[in-house]
Amino acid sequence: MWTANNWIDYELLDCCQGERLERWGSKLLIRPEPLATEYGSNRHPGWISWNGRYVIDSKRNGRWETRDLSEHWNISYGSLTFQVGPTKHKQMGLFPEQAVNWEFEQRLISNAGRKIRVLNLFAYTGGATIACAAAGASVCHVDAAKEAVAWAKENARLSCLADSPIRWIVDDCWKFVQREIRRGRKYDAVIMDPPSYGHGTSGRIWKLSSDFALFLQEVIQLLSDEPLFFIVNLYTAGVQKDFVLKNLQANVGHYFGGYIDVQQLALPITHTGSWMPCGLTGCWAKSY
Repeated sequence: MWTANNWIDYELLDCCQGERLERWGSKLLIRPEPLATEYGSNRHPGWISWNGRYVIDSKRNGRWETRDLSEHWNISYGSLTFQVGPTKHKQMGLFPEQAVNWEFEQRLISNAGRKIRVLNLFAYTGGATIACAAAGASVCHVDAAKEAVAWAKENARLSCLADSPIRWIVDDCWKFVQREIRRGRKYDAVIMDPPSYGHGTSGRIWKLSSDFALFLQEVIQLLSDEPLFFIVNLYTAGVQKDFVLKNLQANVGHYFGGYIDVQQLALPITHTGSWMPCGLTGCWAKSY
């Protein structure tokens, strides 16, 4: 299990009965969390003094209830600064548990002794993009959502990385990968956060269960002769470690050797001293 323990501006304060209580900077938020039935308590005072709460009605429609809550504000992780704020789908524009991956990526890039080219697919608002750029890598950031890419650009600006070598691409990730193969482009590292289900800009339907292995077979064609790392983050309910491990072994390890580790990501729960699982990460690296 990889736990993101080094946050100052974010805290998972408590979780209980299908909700999580969080501190984002100075703001206390309550959001739905299916895993919160097994962890945490309901005794933290923030359950009463919250600034924002995402509620779901009987028709499964969600909305934010707010008290003194801005549209967006900034939080930092080390030298990185991110804009966060409530979105219509309950997200905040950042997944704090990914901080443990940012540190892993930065360490490998900083120790590589050469210029590293990173491809970040399904890159959302660019947490990994910003982390890799801050470590000195050039990054190609790809996401099908124009709004997410604009948000990522703002995060780069806030982190004083607006002039870093980052390519910002709004496109269907699969189609982009196919074009990059035809162009003969190569990358030393790949990061991807594929969804369970989605539509690309061309209307193509993505299903993780049927498309993941096929997609990996194409993505590995973009790896350079000396790849540094390959990271897959999955939040799909029911996905097992073995699924990620077998796919990385067949599509990365088979060709490049190296090491593979599949771990549960987690966040510490301040009020109870326990932790909450937050998806899976599969990491391939030439060396650790």
